[in-house]
Amino acid sequence: MKIIGVIPARYKSSRFEGKPLADICGKPMVWWVYEQALKVKELTEVYVATDDSRIYNKCVELNINVIMTSESHPTGTDRVGEVARKIPADVYINIQGDEPLIKPDTISDAISPFFKNIEDIYVTNMMTKIKRDYEIIDNTVPKVVVNSTGKGIYLSRLPIPYPKGDVTNYYKQVCVYGFTPKALEFYCDTPRGVVEKAEDIEILRFIENGHSVQFIETLHDTVAVDTKTDLERVRELIGSKHI
Repeated sequence: MKIIGVIPARYKSSRFEGKPLADICGKPMVWWVYEQALKVKELTEVYVATDDSRIYNKCVELNINVIMTSESHPTGTDRVGEVARKIPADVYINIQGDEPLIKPDTISDAISPFFKNIEDIYVTNMMTKIKRDYEIIDNTVPKVVVNSTGKGIYLSRLPIPYPKGDVTNYYKQVCVYGFTPKALEFYCDTPRGVVEKAEDIEILRFIENGHSVQFIETLHDTVAVDTKTDLERVRELIGSKHI
């Protein structure tokens, strides 16, 4: 099975411009993500997909496989869709470029359902138990609710489920996604719905249109870099050899 890992990397970000090139202990953030992805034995190839010459040139300088993509893509998954049109494969794994602490095992876990029955799996996504209470109310952290088989019911930036009764655990999304070529084609050809627009969580496009998203729990926590405060925390963790 040919499995391509794609790391979307956009320079222009409303919250943190130039984030993929942010320095972490002497290397840009995108390098740390790429190095973690290279450790995943199931991945046939790994590419950074960008629309910016600064990121492209830095990747070339660091011997990172990189593909220049269109500037018009509204999401990272659209960018992965362009890579899929250029490089045929059985499965594509979207690995977010702002997850420098991502564990290779987490990426492998997103791939594993495709080996079991690729005909029944359309999209996979990771989730993990929230261990830091402040993340429950942090609107940069999408929370996940699944059914008894792990299929996604809803994701929200609000704390869900609402704790009117007993809520044992909250789960947050870990932004590693697995897609079949058909899933990417659907995503790229389908406009954003009302729910996706409201929450600004791209995986909701599948759920909102009746497609199953198989969530897999990982025990590995991660810190997505959404703000410069997050960046400082990641620098401390990597500097202390956390990764």
